[in-house]
Formats: sequence, C-alpha cells, structure tokens
Amino acid sequence: MKKEKIYLLPGLMTDERLWERLKPYLEDSYELIHIPLPKSYDFEEINLIIEKYFKEEKVNLLGFSLGSYIATYYAIKNPHRIKRVFNLAGSPSASHPIEIVRREIKLKEIEKKGFFSLPYEKAISLLEEKNQNDTQLVDTIVDMFTSLGEENYVYQLKSTFYRKDLHEELKELEFPIYYYYSTKDRLLNHASIKKLEELKHPHIKLFNREGYSHNIPLEEPELLSKYIKMWLEN
Repeated sequence: MKKEKIYLLPGLMTDERLWERLKPYLEDSYELIHIPLPKSYDFEEINLIIEKYFKEEKVNLLGFSLGSYIATYYAIKNPHRIKRVFNLAGSPSASHPIEIVRREIKLKEIEKKGFFSLPYEKAISLLEEKNQNDTQLVDTIVDMFTSLGEENYVYQLKSTFYRKDLHEELKELEFPIYYYYSTKDRLLNHASIKKLEELKHPHIKLFNREGYSHNIPLEEPELLSKYIKMWLEN
C-alpha cells in the first residue's frame, strides 16, 4: 500500500538528523521526506527551490521553527499545492527589530573572528532538564550546527531579516493548519501565537505541551507523533 508523504522542513542549523527520533513512530505508516533549507534570503526563491521536491499535486508540509515560517509562506503563495500544514515550534511573525539587531551583531562577529560552532554548554541549556544528561542528544544538536557550517548559517540567519507578518494572509487559507509548541519555549514568539488564537480561524488549531523544549522532534518525539497523526487524519 502506498504511504502518505510528509515533506519536512527543518529549522535554523538543523538537518535530517532533527527527525531521527521521530521517524520510528511514523515511518511504518508514512513516507517522510526531508527538504534541506535552501541557501537563499529571498522567500520567493525559496518557494521555487522547495517546490522541486514535491511530486504530488497537493502535499502535506511540516515545518520546524524557521522551516515553519517557510512552510506557511509557501502555503500562502501556493494554496492549490497544499493538503495541510503542520507548524512546529514556529510562528508566522516578522522578526522583532531587537532580534534583527542581535543577529546583525552575530554576523559582524563572524566577519571579524570567523565561524564558531555551538558551545556544548549552550546546547545543553536549550534542552529540558530531564534531557540535559542525554549526551547523544546534545552531540546531535552540536554536530548539526557544526556540519552545516558558516555558509548555511549566514544564509539562514539573513533570511530572518526579510520575514513579514503573515497572520492576516493565513485567514484566507481553507485547509488544516496545526501549530504545536512548548509553553515556555524561549525561542518562540509567543505574542504571535496569541494573535493566532485571536484569529479564531476554523482551520487553524493550536496545541501545546508544558515545558521549555524548542527541539521537540528530538526531545518529545512520541508525543509529537500523536499530533502529527491527528493532523493527517483531519
């Protein structure tokens, strides 16, 4: 029997290893197709690049963090190509001006001092307390960042400068759109999530889990898989 496909877009400095703990819960029933984040600052160009991966007339698109914004942007521009969208630890918001300034400083530091990998201690600090002793998990996060390297980091960071607010455009969409996030995720724009709640759009459903995790596919894969299955059955 032919499996339903899910196209997966990762986030900032993450690659196909982001899904390695999620796959065992889904791959028996679904075909998971990873799409690397394109090397572009232009979301219109990004749309054209990711579309080359799609083999069907309409697709199931799941995006994590920055990949969530890309998935939403693509869906708004190409609603005829979408069955449903799952947004994981991401929002449809523009980048905050303060955040843009911080990222511009990071890029200037790279120009002066060169590319720096993610410190091991920083990777640990991003995890739920219960997962901070999981050395394999920490190694995966650090290794993804290191192997993607400076070129990808610069492209991905700069692309966030050109994000625009998509809340109003989301109201025009008429297919299932899920948002799933951690209630205390420090990397998530919670004001944007609040705006989504206020839209009261019949096709947009928001779900959350208690905790700080941003890297939900690696930290809570089993629970996440249940929401993905719910989304696919919608």
